[in-house]
Amino acid sequence: MSNADELLVDIAAMVESEQTNQMSLTVVVHGAVITGRLAPEAVWRQRVAEVLRDSDRLGPFAGTFMAVPDSTEPRDAASPSYLHFHVARILQGQVGIPETGGMYRIAIKDVSAWTVGDLSYSDQ
Repeated sequence: MSNADELLVDIAAMVESEQTNQMSLTVVVHGAVITGRLAPEAVWRQRVAEVLRDSDRLGPFAGTFMAVPDSTEPRDAASPSYLHFHVARILQGQVGIPETGGMYRIAIKDVSAWTVGDLSYSDQ
């Protein structure tokens, strides 16, 4: 979408303001279908940092995710520009990648379609 869907922005803002990770959402971004639960950005950053910190090779990057965003640029919490997914999967045919769920940050302006709910996949 060239312009962000205001309803989707409102959903993201509510996730941020309520600090909840219970909102399931499925989005289409550049043809990829991603399904999972939204998380507040701070929670998402913390979880990514924890995963990186546990890695021998990627540990040095953990601090980047815990860094406070640059305060010279005002951030409008009521109008987020990204969706932060956790326990999310990219749906490819009958397979969800990764099977256990991943962490994705998606620009709202890039979402071309969406629906409330976490789509499941089946091998049957």
